[in-house]
Amino acid sequence: MVTALEQPQFATERDPRLRLIIPTIVAIAFLMEQLDSTIITTAIPAIARSLDTTPVRLNLAITTYILTLAVFIPVSGWFADRFGARRVFALALFTFTLGSALCGIANSFGMLLAMRALQGLGGAMMTPVGRLILLRSFPRSGLITAMTYMTLPAIMGPVIGPLLGGLLTTYASWRWIFYVNVPFGCLGILAALRFVDDFHEQAVQRFDFAGFLMVGCGVALLQFGLESIGRPIIPVSATVLVLAAAVLLLLAFGRYARRVVAPAVDLTLFRFRSFWVGTLAGGLCRVGLNGVPFLLPLMLQVGFGMSPVTSGSLTFVGSFGALLIRPLLSPLLRRFGFNVVLIGSALVGSAAVAGFALIGADTPHWMIGLYVFVFGIIRSAQFMTSNTLSYADLPADKLSRATSLGGVLQQLSVSLGVSIAAMVLGLVAGETHIVTPERFHEVFLLTAIIPLLSIPGFLYLRAEDGVQVSGHVRKGSSRK
Repeated sequence: MVTALEQPQFATERDPRLRLIIPTIVAIAFLMEQLDSTIITTAIPAIARSLDTTPVRLNLAITTYILTLAVFIPVSGWFADRFGARRVFALALFTFTLGSALCGIANSFGMLLAMRALQGLGGAMMTPVGRLILLRSFPRSGLITAMTYMTLPAIMGPVIGPLLGGLLTTYASWRWIFYVNVPFGCLGILAALRFVDDFHEQAVQRFDFAGFLMVGCGVALLQFGLESIGRPIIPVSATVLVLAAAVLLLLAFGRYARRVVAPAVDLTLFRFRSFWVGTLAGGLCRVGLNGVPFLLPLMLQVGFGMSPVTSGSLTFVGSFGALLIRPLLSPLLRRFGFNVVLIGSALVGSAAVAGFALIGADTPHWMIGLYVFVFGIIRSAQFMTSNTLSYADLPADKLSRATSLGGVLQQLSVSLGVSIAAMVLGLVAGETHIVTPERFHEVFLLTAIIPLLSIPGFLYLRAEDGVQVSGHVRKGSSRK
């Protein structure tokens, strides 16, 4: 007779079917959240006409969603520990799905903004808690598989979103960009309640409301400032003040967190080398690579005069590169280890970003598509490897806090990548604000420097870091 103590610890060991079912549930939720950040962009003119407002004003629908994400992601881990991961994940899916349906029936600009905030609240809890479910459902040896399912939607969402949004808006209605979430959300809720274990901590510290206010306001202001750089919402001087206030609030929280037993965000996670290398050095590399999904469609449409559908079709090819690298990542890490793959993908990624400067208006479409496909492979390899490393060596009791903090840093790396690319584009365009293909080429060359800045961080990795995940064994002793 098998006792409870002899039962496998992880759900995917108890039932092999869950190795596919659980990642699929979480991946669908992630894809819904990632799509929602970008799918609305191509529908803005149609929504503005329908709700009797201006496209510029409607940018607030994007900003509202992203700000709500930024505020509530940091505390999602506490809610999962307190109320159970399955319960919070299902509730987050319900909130996101309800917000999507209500966005679809919105008959005023104010209602749309309010429902976008509701969507953001659901997405803020859905993504980190989904990541936590994956980490606690797989043993460390299966972590690469789990993390690739988590990272794929983050890579594909920004690429698929504009194309899908354009197709739905053109051939159906802008309301369908929200309605499309409803059946997937309902299916995800039922599947989560049926197949996901309800992880929770036995003893949970009191909620740090003061810390939450500091972190939430600091991250929200930082996110708003970055959004204002990419899509001007307020004057430049006000943007500088907002960013300064954000930095001061976050620095104040850093001092406050040292005096509190259980702060809203656990900064002691940065004592784990694999976590800070994966999130900070990896995040810096992602900043450089995340500018491409913003710059490339602009260059193809504004610089080369392509239609939105043609541009979206070419950029969409990058998602196939993301799919290709998934089965190759485990053998790569086993053969070379985290440090070689991270450094190599940063170097090749930098060269690939610079390579977009060689694309011209007369470049055949098939060559552009092939190059975007190759870039998708490189970008995915970097993202998946750094994400996997971030959680490879963390103890189980740190995972819920780590997924919250990691989610914030990942969200900021996306925003910072777009904002820096937009800022550099504005600087090279000068006072004329005319963006020719040559100006885009200059921006690609300048942003290609950013991935190189992450390499010193990757050099801090030692032989033992992440080895229980990668299975890689290096000869010789670790660097002291």
